[in-house]
Amino acid sequence: MAGKRKLSERPGGGSSDVQWCFSQVKGAMDDDVAEADIISTVEFNHTGELLATGDKGGRVVIFQQEPESKNQPQCRGEYNVYSTFQSHEPEFDYLKSLEIEEKINKIRWLPQKNAAQFLLSTNDKTIKLWKISERDKRPEGYNLKEEDGRYRDPNSVTTLRVPVLRPMDLMVEASPRRVFANAHTYHINSISVNSDHETYLSADDLRINLWHLEITDRSFNIVDIKPANMEELTEVITAAEFHPDQCNTFVYSSSKGTIRLCDMRASALCDQHAKMFEEPEDPNNRSFFSEIISSISDVKFSHSGRYMMTRDYLSVKIWDLNMETRPVETYQVHEYLRSKLCSLYENDCIFDKFECCWNGNDSVVMTGSYNNFFRMFDRDYRQDVTFEASRENSKPRSVLKPRKISTGGKRKKDEISVDSLDFNKKILHTAWHPLDNIIAVATTNNLYIFQDKLN
Repeated sequence: MAGKRKLSERPGGGSSDVQWCFSQVKGAMDDDVAEADIISTVEFNHTGELLATGDKGGRVVIFQQEPESKNQPQCRGEYNVYSTFQSHEPEFDYLKSLEIEEKINKIRWLPQKNAAQFLLSTNDKTIKLWKISERDKRPEGYNLKEEDGRYRDPNSVTTLRVPVLRPMDLMVEASPRRVFANAHTYHINSISVNSDHETYLSADDLRINLWHLEITDRSFNIVDIKPANMEELTEVITAAEFHPDQCNTFVYSSSKGTIRLCDMRASALCDQHAKMFEEPEDPNNRSFFSEIISSISDVKFSHSGRYMMTRDYLSVKIWDLNMETRPVETYQVHEYLRSKLCSLYENDCIFDKFECCWNGNDSVVMTGSYNNFFRMFDRDYRQDVTFEASRENSKPRSVLKPRKISTGGKRKKDEISVDSLDFNKKILHTAWHPLDNIIAVATTNNLYIFQDKLN
């Protein structure tokens, strides 16, 4: 047992010895949910002090973790609203007669370099760089301006005074510093900041562009899989990410279930990949839906940079960058849905794009499922667990009980039947604090925050 205890003592430790408990839930608890309030992305910053969410209404809400209380050392600081701003507005492309919706597809934080924080947010077409800064002082005593802002006649100024800074209530300002537009013909699905902290990539269905954070009027096309004849199109790009340490390396995944690793040192256009990761299909599982469920919805490098994780419809796979032929680990997320693929195809759920994330030391991975379930897989102990984000369990510090799904035969008392799962309730977006056992899980319009129980 002593060996297991160490797992939860490590930063962002594992799940074997961790008791997860409810911490907070954000958002209205109404059953009637406005489309604009549906959360579309969740992201911790590099320290975990800030947590950003984007929604379908184009808004970004940032939560800040309160400092830990000295009176209650066993309680971690809660996350409270720090800043809310409208990142994107609905637009209309008059050339193509297309509406561009304001929904935030991705948020990525930049590493902090000064007192301000910076993040990138994107909708289908336009990426914006936002500066989030605090102001708690205001200047007073201008020579050419009255206190209410009206300008004075310079001829009426007879004495000079030195302006002073006076304390004021803390104000958090979000200001757009750069707008990166007009570079994507198709819908942007990924943005990823490079480890050089100067460049980032953006990926749409057929192309990946490389941007410099200071330059908005041009980007370099580094991947282009668009065929000369669109009728010959067989796959699209589904996700892309830079390596955490090697600034020349990035990966992108496709709807055919392949992951290509590219090296920007090889050529300016990375159409020729350096490595391709693909698992041969099991002939026994071949079906009409095989191609749809093999499409990769998310790809994430481990913090160490040694592994990467991919999520397809039914499973999570861990790949060693040194081995292309097959994943080193495969975890079934909801294998019990394989027999339900026909009805999931009819209600379009089969096209849902689930994301995945690593914990702080890469020992545990997490991803979402239906019925507001989310799954954790402990890589060290080969254990997995299913939890539910629900209002019923939302008493402060109440311990989450693992959920079990009955796949047929006699259902036990605490099990849930596959037929009673609610496919309208789904967890597509999850995030794990980079240093601690704190997780954020987005249900439709609510953000649940769970943490391990500190004794």
